[in-house]
Amino acid sequence: MPQGHIARKRFGQNFLSDPNIIRKIISSIAPKPGQAVVEIGPGLGALTQPLLVACGHLHVVEIDRDLIARLKQTYTPEQLTIHEGDALKFDFASLPALLRVVGNLPYNISTPLLFHFAGYAERVEDMTFMLQKEVVQRMVAEPDTEEYGRLSVMLQYRFYMDSLFDVPPGAFRPAPKVTSAIVWMKPRPASECACKDEALMARIVTAAFGQRRKTLRNTLREWLDEEDFAALGINPQARGETLAVADYVRIADHIAAKR
Repeated sequence: MPQGHIARKRFGQNFLSDPNIIRKIISSIAPKPGQAVVEIGPGLGALTQPLLVACGHLHVVEIDRDLIARLKQTYTPEQLTIHEGDALKFDFASLPALLRVVGNLPYNISTPLLFHFAGYAERVEDMTFMLQKEVVQRMVAEPDTEEYGRLSVMLQYRFYMDSLFDVPPGAFRPAPKVTSAIVWMKPRPASECACKDEALMARIVTAAFGQRRKTLRNTLREWLDEEDFAALGINPQARGETLAVADYVRIADHIAAKR
């Protein structure tokens, strides 16, 4: 194992080791001196070192005590501010805005992590993550495709997103069983995220995709009747994956107005 550290399955550890891929990722991020950059799960420091060279100081969030000890041995507190603990529970509002968030996210908790980060969108400049390719495909999927779902709608509502490039399993030690991909996310301005009740929208989206084979008449019957579908101009026989993000905003706003 690289540098004598045994990757821990429970933390979803696969360490990036391909220098060409590392250069490509750093080039995509293009960090500048003085920017507030936070790396999630720095691991053995494949991205940490080049990020530090570019921006001079870095915040990192790491849960593995052995890796934290390594980081403390390798870097000074002036270079690296280490936040010990679980990124899923970390309060990113405690860091300076506007934040640039980067990281090779643990694939076993990538979806809850993405929703956690979305809660801090107003404090974020952009985010660049490595994830399982399948997850990135779902994030950027278009309506009426197999990959389009709850993750697509809720993240596209809040972020501009772009899948940048794939990362093969051989770029890691140990090699994962899946291909990875780099995704870039930039929060949309508040004026574009104007749903009157975002919590309601989230519940509607969850219901619409809860049973993909069912029609909207069935999945949304708690909120919409035939008159509502007619007023919205939405076919009750359609399925959740046929609706665009803007349609879900319209549905939520319609229900909120009725209340």
